[in-house]
Amino acid sequence: MRFSVKGWSKGGARAGVLQVGGCSLETPALLLTTRKGLPAFISPDLLPSLPTPDSRLLQFSPLHFVEGISLKAISEMGGLHQMVGLKEHVFAANPADSIISIPDFQSTNKIGASFETPSGRFLIKPGQYVEMISSMKPNLWVTLADEVPAWVSEKRNRASVERTMRWLDDCLALAKANNVFTSVALVLERVWMNALLFSVLLLYGLCCFRECLPDDKPRQISGLGLPEEVLQGVAAGIDLFNSTYIYHLTVGGFALTFPSEEIKRRGSIDQLSDTVRDDGTKINLKATIYRKDTSRILEGCKCYTCQNHTKAYINHLFNVHEMLAQILLEIHNTHHYLGFFRKIRNAIKEGTFEEFRQNFVESRREHNAALALCA
Repeated sequence: MRFSVKGWSKGGARAGVLQVGGCSLETPALLLTTRKGLPAFISPDLLPSLPTPDSRLLQFSPLHFVEGISLKAISEMGGLHQMVGLKEHVFAANPADSIISIPDFQSTNKIGASFETPSGRFLIKPGQYVEMISSMKPNLWVTLADEVPAWVSEKRNRASVERTMRWLDDCLALAKANNVFTSVALVLERVWMNALLFSVLLLYGLCCFRECLPDDKPRQISGLGLPEEVLQGVAAGIDLFNSTYIYHLTVGGFALTFPSEEIKRRGSIDQLSDTVRDDGTKINLKATIYRKDTSRILEGCKCYTCQNHTKAYINHLFNVHEMLAQILLEIHNTHHYLGFFRKIRNAIKEGTFEEFRQNFVESRREHNAALALCA
């Protein structure tokens, strides 16, 4: 893996290039959340409809494979790339299942980390985890970490750091001994600062960390998904984002529409007060207002869904409980959000990121104020 910063914007935002697994990916970038290596509703034959190479960065949890196909079988197939038929994609392994839960710190003990999985709670030790990584052969991987909330005692926090460092050493030693791969890319190099646990690459919160981290390594953060949160993370120097934002939008029936062409076209916020929830970035396609709406989700959108289907059709699919509704909606939401990251990168390169960020936040504030008046 190679990473280089190509440009900085005023305030700390940076644009870079991540080269891994034969792919060259521009950052800031989004890691798409998957279940067992594939997005929740998009099949492998539909993945090419998404923008490339932006859509080739996928994150999965090895613990999804606790039951079912054996690790030996996955290894004999050639790893996860071969098993799911995505040889040109980049897979990042993270033990935390971002859709279900994060590790339960109260159940973590000295010998391993306890995770909630589809098969129940599972205690995993460094040796077992490295065996999973060795079998699945991801491009990037995260070691085990004893994650704790920021409000725990200093004693518990220090124990967390020591335990995480020990697991890091154990995982790296086992990986090296087993000759897993030639490059271990996304390992956690922990630092102690302000009584919080931070990583050079994987971060669990935003803080003034730039002085402690090298510029030549990508920085990933978990959990930031809302557009404003992403913009805040980019401003803080984050390069990679993974979250369940797209997944939860899709399950809820929401379609991304920012900047809100719906409001511009209809010219009245009160007509949308029952369909736009909290902000002007999405619409609820389950709402009755779209039952006879034969327009596209977003005029000008180049995604497969907007090119071929209408709001009325997707509304109908939701009403009859057809899974095709989630498939078409996840295609649109993924395409749209990847486009948002592309606009962020362009703004950084042009030196206008702060203006881009301020304009976005201000437009959201104005929209929320208008909704409040209509309520």
